[in-house]
Amino acid sequence: MGGSLEPVAPARWDVPRGDRLGSLPLRPEPADPRAPQWRGYDYRRQIVETAGRVPARSGGGDLYFPGRSCDSLRDVLAVFLAGTSHAGRVRLLPFSVDHIEDITPAALRQWRVNTAAFGLEPAVLARSRTPVTLCDLVWRARTFGFFYRALRGWAQDTGEPWSVIRRKLRFLGLVDQRETSPHTWRWSQDEYSSWVRELPSGAVHSIPLPYPVWSYLGDHQGKLSASFTHRLWHDPEQAALRDRGEATRRALHEAQRLVDFARSAEGRELFVRRLVADRAMREPWLRALVGALRGTDSGRRTRRVNASRLASAARR
Repeated sequence: MGGSLEPVAPARWDVPRGDRLGSLPLRPEPADPRAPQWRGYDYRRQIVETAGRVPARSGGGDLYFPGRSCDSLRDVLAVFLAGTSHAGRVRLLPFSVDHIEDITPAALRQWRVNTAAFGLEPAVLARSRTPVTLCDLVWRARTFGFFYRALRGWAQDTGEPWSVIRRKLRFLGLVDQRETSPHTWRWSQDEYSSWVRELPSGAVHSIPLPYPVWSYLGDHQGKLSASFTHRLWHDPEQAALRDRGEATRRALHEAQRLVDFARSAEGRELFVRRLVADRAMREPWLRALVGALRGTDSGRRTRRVNASRLASAARR
């Protein structure tokens, strides 16, 4: 792989943006018993409530979703935050990790080029005024671990201050819900997550999901793009292909239903209510975001205009 490298990113059907698979109708997903909506869980409400807990953990910075497991979460956040100052802060980070031991130095160089195209190169992070949060479904957090170590090596190679960069990083893991006790297994304390100890306090958080929902997202849900593993990081032709098969059509149908719910008054109110309940509401940026979502600022402007008109009328 000689010469300068060009960034490669996989094509993905982006439902919040309005992508459609041609003019053919989307097909509904059949009643799969593994899907949580058929096991006593309202999948759409669960995703929206979970989305309402995510922004508070971002510290007001950019939110990145690596891989495909959190596609549904990213979609509803893109809907809710559209039109606010946080609209551009919800971003995909297309890379997936399998067989880390097979990742070659050439593949790692291409990963750096691809990642830099999404604004996550060490030089940018070292000078950023806001943190960056990676959010993913986790079990052993191998994706988080790879990103952290690869970024640290990248910073060392480029002479950027890792002591500064690591303080800008946050990791938010969606975990299967378990009873809380001193003996409960936590991914951040696992042997694969020793890197977590290098981060400052408060940089790692978890959000629990009922196991059927967590398992559905990670193991069974149809996705809108192929897994972007290291074998594809350097292949623009393969990355540009969009699957149009039956499984993708069903995934599109499910994604559209979820986006429609997020755009409904019920979905929006559910999201805002969950956001307001977070203890981070004391942060000014989060209060401003809630105000924008509720239209508080526009409502105040309307009241001020009406008050000034009444005062003018009284003077006349």
